Amino acid sequence: MNYELVVDSRGGSVWLALLKDGKLIELHEERGNTDFAVGDIYHGKVRKVVPSLNACFVDVGYEKDAFLHYLDLGPQFNSLNKFAQHTLQGKQNVADLLYFKTEVDIPKDGKITEVVSSSQNILVQVAKEPISSKGPRLSAEVTLAGRYLVLVPFSEKVSISQKIKEPEERERLRDIMRDIKPKNFGVIIRTVAREKKIEELDNDLKALLNKWKKMHSNLMNSEPPRRVLGEINKASSLLRDLLNGDFTNIHVNDDTLYEQMKSYVSSIAPDREKIVKHYTGRLDIFEKFGINKQIKALFGKKVPMPSGGYLIIEHTEAMHVVDVNSGNRKDASGQESNALATNLEAAEELARVLQLRDMGGIIAVDFIDMHQKENNKILYEKMREFMKSDRAKHNILPPSKFGVVEITRQRVRPETDIKTTEKCPVCDGTGEITASILFADEIENNLAFLLEDKREKYVELHVHPYLESFFKKGVLSRQMKWWLKYKKWVPVRGITDHHFLQYSFKNKQNEEITL
Repeated sequence: MNYELVVDSRGGSVWLALLKDGKLIELHEERGNTDFAVGDIYHGKVRKVVPSLNACFVDVGYEKDAFLHYLDLGPQFNSLNKFAQHTLQGKQNVADLLYFKTEVDIPKDGKITEVVSSSQNILVQVAKEPISSKGPRLSAEVTLAGRYLVLVPFSEKVSISQKIKEPEERERLRDIMRDIKPKNFGVIIRTVAREKKIEELDNDLKALLNKWKKMHSNLMNSEPPRRVLGEINKASSLLRDLLNGDFTNIHVNDDTLYEQMKSYVSSIAPDREKIVKHYTGRLDIFEKFGINKQIKALFGKKVPMPSGGYLIIEHTEAMHVVDVNSGNRKDASGQESNALATNLEAAEELARVLQLRDMGGIIAVDFIDMHQKENNKILYEKMREFMKSDRAKHNILPPSKFGVVEITRQRVRPETDIKTTEKCPVCDGTGEITASILFADEIENNLAFLLEDKREKYVELHVHPYLESFFKKGVLSRQMKWWLKYKKWVPVRGITDHHFLQYSFKNKQNEEITL
């Protein structure tokens, strides 16, 4: 199992593609403005308390007020609120909690009117980014995530990831954290902390405590709404959460980003610095790694599968509906085995698509009907297995008597939606077409102009893959004829991101040659 991260900086935004054994499993866009990202901490002001919802609305600077439910206040809300108020009043001059007197935990079944009032200043953390017409979802249980640890202020508890099974290792990690953690700070030990040395854990803890100090410093004398601590960028957070021995390469096409990521990898895993590589190839980086083609295949309404089957994905306001079709798949062993094989393949592809598109809420999947109970059980177990690597919280129900599997998946960010349809290249969307049969001749005429009249020393032709095949077909191909005629070799590259009648000429510096 190999992981690769491909980072494409273009047009004022950064696109991040995570590949697992060459297959695209995550795609993120990070724009210049990263406000209201999950993990950001804000100094907000309570706008309205709504007893009927047991919640309140908080102004954090977004166009719509953010939502904070009582259950998201966290048991240590009184302690956090006291710390924030004392900091704003100048009574809490240090971020250290050694001499801070914590308050009694709030009850789980309490009322929001008992602890929060209108116009109150409050310290909150973004738990879910703004989605559709809704503002951010907030939590007042502030935590700071690091490489190996998650820092939980106003707590003394040391929790360990359930994925660390070995009793001896759990006890070792618990003993280490009890020795090095400061008073009034709890810790959640992450899975990647397994077998790590005390120095590595201590460095991660110190980095998190420095973040807490920075947040305290920004909170002093601040006026709401204000962001007092921002989460690290998406690329760094992906590396923080995923970087392990399975990570083979990180490809970056931007000088500044390359240096930043190299520095970040060096800080969290000094021995892995060499996996960060600066991409300077002639082709677009997403084209080079086959990402554009996968995006077009996986973000449409119809998602093809290798066997010839396909998924049809429909999105409504309340849920997603997925239909599984066998297409032209044939299996001589019978209808039941064919249905099982198609369903298992669809389950694996669906698990990837859910994570890739970041689809959340309720997902109803209409698998092909199977009559044997054992096969339905196999499908259910395999669906759970395929989704085990999904970092979003999810729940899967066994197939109903109608063969429908219901899935709920946590939604913390807006769904990634990429339009895979293209404007008709022949009529340009007008509905009127002009003669296009001479299109290849048009390209060759322009090529002759560049080589004979403009005397370009090097010309590279970028076209749609179908036209690439047309120009390269046969021993005496059109490309070979150009070489015989002009005594210059013209490389022809098929670009999957090009529409059928789109082409361009490039020089040796990969700059477009104007006619």
